[in-house]
Amino acid sequence: MTQTVFPPLTMESIRKLKFAQNTEFRAALNRRVEDFFKTTGRKKRDCPQMYLKTVIILVSLVVSYLSLVFFAQQWWQALILSIVVGIAVSEVGFNIQHDGSHNAYSDIPWVNKMMAMSIDLIGLSSYYWKIGHNVLHHQYVNLTGYDQDIDLGILARKTPSQQWFPHHRWQHYYLWFVYGLYTVEWSWINDFENLFRGKFYHIDYPRPKGIELVIFLSGKAVFFTLAIGIPLIFHSFWNVLLCYFLVQFTFGTLRGIVCATAHEFEEVTFTKLPEESNMVESEWAVHQIENTVNFANHNNFVTWFTGGLTFQIEHHLFPNICHVNYPLIAPLVEETCNEFGIKYQKYESVGDALLSHFRLLRRLGKSSSTL
Repeated sequence: MTQTVFPPLTMESIRKLKFAQNTEFRAALNRRVEDFFKTTGRKKRDCPQMYLKTVIILVSLVVSYLSLVFFAQQWWQALILSIVVGIAVSEVGFNIQHDGSHNAYSDIPWVNKMMAMSIDLIGLSSYYWKIGHNVLHHQYVNLTGYDQDIDLGILARKTPSQQWFPHHRWQHYYLWFVYGLYTVEWSWINDFENLFRGKFYHIDYPRPKGIELVIFLSGKAVFFTLAIGIPLIFHSFWNVLLCYFLVQFTFGTLRGIVCATAHEFEEVTFTKLPEESNMVESEWAVHQIENTVNFANHNNFVTWFTGGLTFQIEHHLFPNICHVNYPLIAPLVEETCNEFGIKYQKYESVGDALLSHFRLLRRLGKSSSTL
């Protein structure tokens, strides 16, 4: 049986993990992307398309929410509108807060901060999101004990270094339901547990203080008021609970699918850290590419909907560039990868990516699976 790698317990121990020295690949890639923006005159951030997209998303969320709370009279209307609200909430997460948290929305810091805080209004903490997503996931993608996105405890075995349990034989079936529940646990339990314990899951991490604590508490108050408080004035408890669950399940499922398929696929290279070393063999950029896949790059709707996360390779290499630019720099990234003999991995459709994720979960669910 494969044993779980014991995770780091402090931010200091995490920062000690180093990647191999950058090669000419990284320099060539950065240079070509910089040249693209200089020659085309396009802006990396403060893109008009992104501001327009933000208005469309926020209007969609407000209209669908008001329709659900004040105008839905029949069960089927509530059903449809709950799903629509869940989709709109996902759009805020994929697009507005995501670019804001990466400082990719604007060149103006307070604008990025405001956009990043939109995640507080949909139930999740922007304070803990930054450590979990920007640091642990983006810096250490798919490294067991570091990347929180691949750690679901005993519920799942997502890497060969994680411990196997008998119920993992069926994880390729039940995890799709777990994905839908994740945002409920996150907003009601995980954020508060992190706050009270002074940790981020298993890692010692300071509690939010000052303005960050105000943002945390205010965000939770506004979210619970909008999601539960106001609807209870006009509808029964059980109707509110069911609609809330459906909204969150839609949000969680979409988030889980997009995040999981981008990094957990059949050809993924799961790096195993040497036992008495803090050095990853690959350079950082190569590690990102080996553990990331693009999908449905020719589907403009899916790309728009997911905030450019179908171009996950470009996002992980250049997270501080607004996602509306990813389709334009992707050919440069792929060409540079091919030139340096680095496999640029992509699937033609969402279906192909989902099937690959399904097959990986099935293989890791077998006790003998080490990939």
